[in-house]
Amino acid sequence: MKVLVSGSSGFVGSVLQRYLCDLGHEVIRLVRSSSRVGKTEVFWDPAGGVLDLVELKGCDAVIHLAGENLATGRWTQAKKERIRASRIQSTRLLAETIARLESPPKILASASGIGIYGNRGDELLTEESPAGNGFLADICGDWEEGTAPAAERGVRVVQMRFGMILSPQGGALKEMLPPFRLGLGAVLGHGEQHWSWVTIDDTIRAIHHVLVSEPLSGPVNIVSPAPVSNRGFTKQLAAVLKRPAFMTVPAFAARLIFGEMANEMLLSSARVQPQKLLNSGFQFRHSRLSEALENLLR
Repeated sequence: MKVLVSGSSGFVGSVLQRYLCDLGHEVIRLVRSSSRVGKTEVFWDPAGGVLDLVELKGCDAVIHLAGENLATGRWTQAKKERIRASRIQSTRLLAETIARLESPPKILASASGIGIYGNRGDELLTEESPAGNGFLADICGDWEEGTAPAAERGVRVVQMRFGMILSPQGGALKEMLPPFRLGLGAVLGHGEQHWSWVTIDDTIRAIHHVLVSEPLSGPVNIVSPAPVSNRGFTKQLAAVLKRPAFMTVPAFAARLIFGEMANEMLLSSARVQPQKLLNSGFQFRHSRLSEALENLLR
């Protein structure tokens, strides 16, 4: 297939690009620097609404991963506005451009997140569960609605609801490793909040599975089928690193350090199941956290 990818320089996008090329697909990257445009790069400017219709002709699939990093820096008002704009403007621009094509791609696979479910305690969540409340829930809802023009054009649209993607090269795990290796790993709050995780390997394989599995459409949870509590995650990561992790960061302290992000990501509970992936025959390589961390870190 000829696959157009946004967010290809991110830690997920860069791995995905290599994976697709290894499978023989042709990858075209959306880039935001006009000086980098070449045979395999297409310039776009989501904030300015710039994307040449001609450049999308002949694409079989579009994978949209671009968006402001959630886990860097406190969520100031300016940061929250960048998070919203980077997701909604870019998604709407892609979907509207696709809808204008005479022969649109067969699929638009657009990133979203399990933050759409909000803080749900012990409730078991699938793709059929309603959206929750909060900043991330609202963002993800609007993010997914941005794909509507492509769906109305008849394109198969998948909203990939990612959980916490584990990789020592990026994301939350990369940020956790330095303190945990120093023996400073800590339980956050009461520690019973559910964290729904997935390895980078299974993430990339799941994205490809979405591309080639025609029955899949709409929201698809990309998480391991075995979420764990924050306490369990802390214990297992410390064990793999052979370091102690006896400390606790009280909820109020987490909020002082991380602000609103603490409530929305660190202290929030989402016990999510990848029901559609499992029903479609996808097999996870890493469904147990201890084995996943061993594989990633050793």
